[in-house]
Amino acid sequence: MAAIVIFGATGYTGELTARALVARGVRPVLAARSPERLCALAGALGNLATGDLDTAVADVDRPDSVRALVGAGDVLVSTVGPFFRYGGPAVRAAVDAGAHYLDSTGEGPFIRSVFEQHGPEAARAGCALLTAFGFDWVPGNLAGALALREAGPRARRIDIGYFVTGSPSGGTRASAAGMLLEPAFGWRSHQLVREPTGRRTHSFDVDGQRFSGLSVGGSEHLALPRQYPDLTDVGVYVGHRPSPTPHAGAHRPAVSGAATRALQAGSVVLNTAARLPGVRGTLQVAARRLLPGSTGGPDADSRARTHSTVVAVATDADGHHLAQARLEGINAYDFTANILAWAAQRIAAGGLSECGALGPVDGFDLDALEEGVAEAGLRRV
Repeated sequence: MAAIVIFGATGYTGELTARALVARGVRPVLAARSPERLCALAGALGNLATGDLDTAVADVDRPDSVRALVGAGDVLVSTVGPFFRYGGPAVRAAVDAGAHYLDSTGEGPFIRSVFEQHGPEAARAGCALLTAFGFDWVPGNLAGALALREAGPRARRIDIGYFVTGSPSGGTRASAAGMLLEPAFGWRSHQLVREPTGRRTHSFDVDGQRFSGLSVGGSEHLALPRQYPDLTDVGVYVGHRPSPTPHAGAHRPAVSGAATRALQAGSVVLNTAARLPGVRGTLQVAARRLLPGSTGGPDADSRARTHSTVVAVATDADGHHLAQARLEGINAYDFTANILAWAAQRIAAGGLSECGALGPVDGFDLDALEEGVAEAGLRRV
């Protein structure tokens, strides 16, 4: 089987992914910039994998060291973010080597660059690039595709909402701050359009509650219209959901629409200010100092207490409801590690038939993807 390399293995998401792979009986190569931390992690995981894992030192500031991680047909899993700042060397290394590529980004501008810039190069090199293959944005692609399959040929619009409990990791906070300063996008009237993060809000009915979210740029905008060319509009939204109740019948407040609108207003102000000469650079410097990147995240007990909901609603040209698909399950961090491990193992065993930049539904049969997502911790309800 081809080698599976985790770049960023000593970071929060990287270590979770390494552990998920080892739990599946895989011995990944651990790659990061600190030899000392790599040695410690390899030893710790070696106790679970019957022997220390192989390691490799690589740093985005030395692109040749990243390129040396993989050969043709190998699988490179990158968890080094924020990706708009640090993600380029890994995806370029994969294309240059003819290696398949997965990452854990949720950053719209980086996702778009993978599809539009690196995708054609990967197709020529005979390798596949599956960006944003974590909680951002695999479950929304799946839920959207399931709803569209059930809606049939009348479907013209799909709206997808992600709602989570719990607090974000340092890497997620850094990525989110960067996204607010960079142009996002949406799929409107059969075309990809540029618009800021938080430009729109949308509400979803979940068991009689209204969950409100802010618009973001996800891989759904780029991938679903390729699978469903009659789609005129794709909306992707994120929000916070109330924690599950401790006992049946307890009151569960809905996610506040007012809070969502307040966040939207702040996003619009920040994005507008970032267009002024010199302001964007100042804000970026401030974000890097305040939110440097991977600084850890929730521990296992905290993750076990959090929950995720992903819902997709398909409507016709007049806005009439046609179908809905909803996924419920574990926290975003464990899901990301589990689905990256599932995909990496499947790809290494020859489970892809397409090349270029692929969405989750492009890369895997829809039924197989649903099984993989369920195995990773999110199931349809």
